Amino acid sequence: MSEPLKVAVAGAGHFADFHLDAWHRLPDVTIVGVCDTEWKRAEAMAKRHGAKSIFNDLKTMLSATQPDLLDVVTLPESHQECVGMAISRNIAAVCQKPFAGDLETARLLADEAETAGVPLFVHENFRFQPWYAKARELLDEKALGTPMQISFRLRPGDGQGEDAYVDGQPYFRTMRRFLIHETGIHFIDVFRYLFGEISGVTARLARFNRDIAGEDAGFVIFDFKAGRRGLFDGNRLADHPAKERRRTMGEMWIEGTEATLRLDGDGSLHLRRNGSNVETPVVFEGSEAKQGEGPGGDSVIRFQQALLSHLRDGDPMPNSARDYLRNLEIEDAIYKSHTSGARVEV
Repeated sequence: MSEPLKVAVAGAGHFADFHLDAWHRLPDVTIVGVCDTEWKRAEAMAKRHGAKSIFNDLKTMLSATQPDLLDVVTLPESHQECVGMAISRNIAAVCQKPFAGDLETARLLADEAETAGVPLFVHENFRFQPWYAKARELLDEKALGTPMQISFRLRPGDGQGEDAYVDGQPYFRTMRRFLIHETGIHFIDVFRYLFGEISGVTARLARFNRDIAGEDAGFVIFDFKAGRRGLFDGNRLADHPAKERRRTMGEMWIEGTEATLRLDGDGSLHLRRNGSNVETPVVFEGSEAKQGEGPGGDSVIRFQQALLSHLRDGDPMPNSARDYLRNLEIEDAIYKSHTSGARVEV
């Protein structure tokens, strides 16, 4: 039996809790260290998830623990420094999105990793949500006939008021690029996963909550190379019917020549044949929420299990840093389209 993968985690903020929980639950992983500039925060995370050591300096942690993998769960402005340290020490790394804060820095990091021969991935876990995996399976089986269009209505309902985002992720409030850069990027990746490559975008963005810096609503029309169409309709102030609104963060429709597939706010899929008024529930593993599971149908551990299988056995793994640049190029095109008022080719 091979030795457990040694994982060190940089960052002990809100979402690092989910990363650490997933690593702790995987049987072939040892969390060798947690690092954060706030010692007490790192200490609390380490205690909760069984990490062996606590640090407030990343260089010290990497030297002391000699990890096989560095998981970077810090704010985007520190990604270049953190990932760069891993690359310089020949340590594989996975970096939380938004990756590197901007496209230019992301390209530099992808180039550095490839030149050094160091594996570098972006922690993009939405495509690992079980309802999207099932939707992809149904599309591959032609259960909807020929796919025509996809739409997602983002409605988490968490963006209202002068205290919006303060309790969970307060840095959201100061992001100049918010809805698309922080949240919409997930759905760029999901749309590509389900419908293929995107060739152009048309975007109109807006800011409804004047107490934050960036946009919090907008429409984005996607043109796909296969001739299909997509619509991302995002509004963080409005909500949708669900037991827990952050489970899916909204609702999705995929329409084909023979049937329509609908995702509801509880993570259930419903298939309706064209010409019928009856929706049939789609049975799949992960559709029901379970006690103690992580966000998005336990998508974090699903992502990290796939990464572990890739590093150990060479299994396929999406969203290498190089692959992920395409998402960032599409994001950049969305902001250019909004600014120019015109469709932008990707």
